[in-house]
Amino acid sequence: IHKSRQVPLCTEPPFICPPVSNGPLTGSRKRPSEGNYEKEKDVCFQLFDQWSEADQVEFVEHLISRMCHYQHGHINSYLKPMLQRDFITALPAQGLDHIAENILSFLDARSLCSAELVCKEWQRVISEGMLWKKLIERMVRTDPLWKGLSERHQWEKYLFKNRTTEVPPNSYYRSLYPKIIQDIETIEANWRCGRHNLQRIQCRSENSKGVYCLQYDDEKIISGLRDNSIKIWDKQTLECLKILTGHTGSVLCLQYDERVIVTGSSDSTVRVWDVNSGEVLNTLIHHNEAVLHLRFCNGLMVTCSKDRSIAVWDMASPTDISLRRVLVGHRAAVNVVDFDDKYIVSASGDRTIKVWSTSTCEFVRTLNGHKRGIACLQYRDRLVVSGSSDNTIRLWDIECGACLRVLEGHEELVRCIRFDNKRIVSGAYDGKIKVWDLQAALDPRAPASTLCLRTLVEHSGRVFRLQFDEFQIISSSHDDTILIWDFLNVSTNGQTEGRSPSRTYTYISR
Repeated sequence: IHKSRQVPLCTEPPFICPPVSNGPLTGSRKRPSEGNYEKEKDVCFQLFDQWSEADQVEFVEHLISRMCHYQHGHINSYLKPMLQRDFITALPAQGLDHIAENILSFLDARSLCSAELVCKEWQRVISEGMLWKKLIERMVRTDPLWKGLSERHQWEKYLFKNRTTEVPPNSYYRSLYPKIIQDIETIEANWRCGRHNLQRIQCRSENSKGVYCLQYDDEKIISGLRDNSIKIWDKQTLECLKILTGHTGSVLCLQYDERVIVTGSSDSTVRVWDVNSGEVLNTLIHHNEAVLHLRFCNGLMVTCSKDRSIAVWDMASPTDISLRRVLVGHRAAVNVVDFDDKYIVSASGDRTIKVWSTSTCEFVRTLNGHKRGIACLQYRDRLVVSGSSDNTIRLWDIECGACLRVLEGHEELVRCIRFDNKRIVSGAYDGKIKVWDLQAALDPRAPASTLCLRTLVEHSGRVFRLQFDEFQIISSSHDDTILIWDFLNVSTNGQTEGRSPSRTYTYISR
C-alpha cells in the first residue's frame, strides 16, 4: 500500500501524532504489479482522501482484519518506527521544558548518568532543570543518613532553594553526588569495622555513681543520674549546662521533647520539667514503688513501675495530666514500656512481654520465650526487640506473637537495646556494646555467626542506657561516664580493624 500524499490523522501537535510517511510499507516492490493495480490504487486513494478521519480509521481497521498474520507483521514493522518518539527532545520544542524535566527527575543516579549521554538536548534538559540537585534533595527528604550528612557537611544550605535565588550550577551537584556516596560507604565501613572517635564525659556524681538514662539531639544530652539529679550537657563542648534537682531518689528514666522533660525516679514519682528553664511544672504521685520506665507521644504517656503496674495518662498540657487507666497483669516489676497508635507493649521481670490495645487499654496477647526476666525492649511497626537477664536478645512479630530470632553473645544481663532500619545496638551488664545486623537477623537463612557486626568495649561498668543514629552511639554506664562513639568523624591515622580500634579521646570533667 502506498500513500499518494501526506494525510494528517489528527490535529494534535506533531510530537504526539506525527504525519504519515509517503514511503512504501515494505520497501520497494520486488515484482511488477499485476492487472490494473496502479489505476485501482489511485482510485482508492482519491476516495480515501475524501473521507473523514473517523471513516478512514474504520476503513483501515476493516482492511487489516482481512489480511493474514504475515501481512500484519509487515504492517507492524512499518508502524513501529513511526510510533517511536524522542519526547525529551520534542517537549522543549513545544515550550514544555518543565514536563521533560519532571519526567527525568524520577531517574536514579545511574539512569541520570546514562540519560546525559543520549544527546546534547537531553544533557541540556538535565543541566538547566538542575536534576542532580533535585535528586539529592529527594534523597535528603527520604533518607535520614542523607539528611544528617547534609547538616553535618553543610551542603544543605544549597538545597531546597528556587531558581531565583543564587545557587551553584548543576555541575556542582553532579560532582557532589559521588562524594556523598563515598561518605556513606565510609560510614558504613566504619560501623562494620568498629572505627570510631570516642569522647568521654565524666559525670562526677557527688555520692552514688552511675548514669541510668539519657537522651540526646544535635545540641544537647540530657542524662538522669543515680545521685538523684538530671544533668544537661552541651553536645558540642560537652560542658554541663544545667543541673536539675528535686527527685529524692535515683533518676531511672526520662524523655524530653521541645517543651518538657519528663522523668521517673526510685522515689516513685514522675516529674515534668520545663526543658528551657528547668522549672518543675508538675509532679505525678501514683505508683507505690520506683518508676522504672516511661514513654510519651501525641498527648499520651505510659509509665511502669516496680509495683508491677502500668499507668496510662492523658497529657492535655504539662500541667494538665490525668490518669486514664491502670494496666495490671504482670507478676513482677514492669521494667520497660513502649507504644504507638495501635499497641502498648510492656516487659517484666516475670519473663513475659504483654501487648495491650492503645485505644481501649485491653489486654491483647503475651509473648513468651525468654528464660529469665526482661530488662529492655523497643517496639516499632510489627517488630519488638527485647533484652533479658538470660543474656539473649529476641526479635518478635507483635501481630502473631512469634519469636523470629534469638541473638546470643552477651555474657550478662542485656540492659538496653535500640534498633533502626539497619542495626540493633545493645548494651549489657558485661560492659559491652554490640552492634547487630538487623536485616540479617530477620532472615532465617542467615547463619547466627554473621549477625554480630562489632563489639565495642570501653565502659568499665555496666551499660545502663544507649541511643544511636546513623553517625554515632551515645551510651551511659555504672562507671559514671557518658561515651560518644562517633563513626563519622574518624581519624584515618593509625586505625585498625581489630575489636577495639585506636581512637581519639576527649575527656571532659564537670
